[in-house]
Amino acid sequence: MRTRTLGSSGPAVGALGLGAMGMSGAYGTSDDAESTATVHAALDAGITLVDTGDFYGMGHNELLLREALRGRDRDSYVLSVKFGMLRGPGGGFGGADGRPEAVRNFLAYSLTRLGTDHIDIYRPARLDPAVPIEETVGAVKEMIDAGYVRHVGLSEVDAETIRRAHAVHPIADLQIEYSLVSRAVEADVLPTLRELGIGLTAYGVLSRGLISGHWNAGQAAPGDARAHSPRFSSGNVEHNLTLVEALRRVAAATGATVAQLAIAWVAAQGADIVPLIGARTRERLTEALPALDLNLTADDLAEIEKAVPAGSARGDRYPTAFMSGLGVGN
Repeated sequence: MRTRTLGSSGPAVGALGLGAMGMSGAYGTSDDAESTATVHAALDAGITLVDTGDFYGMGHNELLLREALRGRDRDSYVLSVKFGMLRGPGGGFGGADGRPEAVRNFLAYSLTRLGTDHIDIYRPARLDPAVPIEETVGAVKEMIDAGYVRHVGLSEVDAETIRRAHAVHPIADLQIEYSLVSRAVEADVLPTLRELGIGLTAYGVLSRGLISGHWNAGQAAPGDARAHSPRFSSGNVEHNLTLVEALRRVAAATGATVAQLAIAWVAAQGADIVPLIGARTRERLTEALPALDLNLTADDLAEIEKAVPAGSARGDRYPTAFMSGLGVGN
């Protein structure tokens, strides 16, 4: 697999990364054995960036990765970990905690659950409105100096916050949703990243399966967070699936699947962008990997733009209660 470097200060990683959130129940029932096999298949295919969060499954995801990565050369993969999201025993979210003392606490638990002596990229999952970003990043910098962390990352913040954080310590990458139907980063955030030499790891490249070519209206099973997502709600999802059908026609002309085309489109937006594939099965991973071999021409990109124009999706990318915590909108 080809590699891409995360900004001017970050590590070189495979041109596709693996996002592990779906392996811990976010989209309904998941299977640990299949999840582990998927991680192994991803690493064997040359994927090196593995992304998790300490709040995914309330620690389940990190424990799963500990077992999946057991026996692998620690230098053969790059662990990206998000921290700071507060959750209750019922699974609900209770805001974000970016206090320096909380950073050290979250890190100690993640190191133990993951069974490693360092995290490669450590990032606050969301901005804590009560704590200046300088203090949160400063605490991560202290952990870098102590040898527990290699790089600082950010997640879902705006251009001003990026600048403030970068002034404290070089930021390796920003993790943010970026797909054909989520393009708000293009206005201010992406230009700021490029000005400062910061990479972008794009999650949600298939919009949680909405533009994968496999989704049908009303498909969400019990426990699937998509049942509460505005883009998947009745009245919105039907419109959004018409965009997928338009994209399917373009994909057929290029000899690709819808998912492959959507992933390739994100990768084509710049060599400083690494799409994260949220595959939780080997079948979906196998479909995603050939996206890197799609060399989209200017004509291809124009046809994709016609099929899914910017701003054409209906519904916010998160439920209303979560939108206020994002640095950019849709």
